[in-house]
Amino acid sequence: MITKMAIANGVVFLLLGALWAPASDQKQNSASQSDPVINALNQGVDHIDGVDTSKQALQRRGPRYEVQNSDVLDLQFEFTPDFNQTVTVQPDGYITLKEIGDVPVQGETVPQIKETVQRAYAAILAKPVVTIYLRDFNKPYFLALGQVARPGKYDLRGETTVAAAVAEAGGFTMEAKHSQVLLFRRVNDNWSSVTKIDLKHMLKSRNLSEDLELHPGDMLYVPQNLISKVKAYVPNPSMGTYAPLP
Repeated sequence: MITKMAIANGVVFLLLGALWAPASDQKQNSASQSDPVINALNQGVDHIDGVDTSKQALQRRGPRYEVQNSDVLDLQFEFTPDFNQTVTVQPDGYITLKEIGDVPVQGETVPQIKETVQRAYAAILAKPVVTIYLRDFNKPYFLALGQVARPGKYDLRGETTVAAAVAEAGGFTMEAKHSQVLLFRRVNDNWSSVTKIDLKHMLKSRNLSEDLELHPGDMLYVPQNLISKVKAYVPNPSMGTYAPLP
């Protein structure tokens, strides 16, 4: 007699099978192994180099912009306009201030730089008051690569989700694998997290909870589908069979 526990276990296995690729699909798995970008993900990896990608959801939304090299800053001194100046963040992360010299600012926000500049000028000015404007900066961007119509680098304007980014890149090509869109996100200089998104299932089910919002510097990669990978090795049926004349 089949018990309720056995039925419950069967339901659980069926649900797991619906959420993940079937283990019996050996052809698809073997074809995916030929793509080095998604090889590790087919094994259900949810972290890279010991970094738990689930922690990315805990990151604070709307962080202040951190100054990078080649950014341009305007410094306006309220009571000592002779010190007004425009400075550029050098490749090593420093700016050169009048009468002060080099000061490191890379990775700081504008309010933090204001405090840094005021501390530096406190050595030669009495209670310096400075206002800092970010004149020019590196525009936020994302990369869309792989099987999209227009692969490349795009400006990240406002809130952009994965589906919107694919649409901005011209949509999927005929060879795209809609169910395995990869989102790469830099964690730090040494680690990057990767998330696999089943955009095909998401759009079909009309459930946009998995449509993640992109962060500056994110990269989308759309791999080839199984059919397109083996297409080059299938003979054209329209050619027929060649048989020599007697």
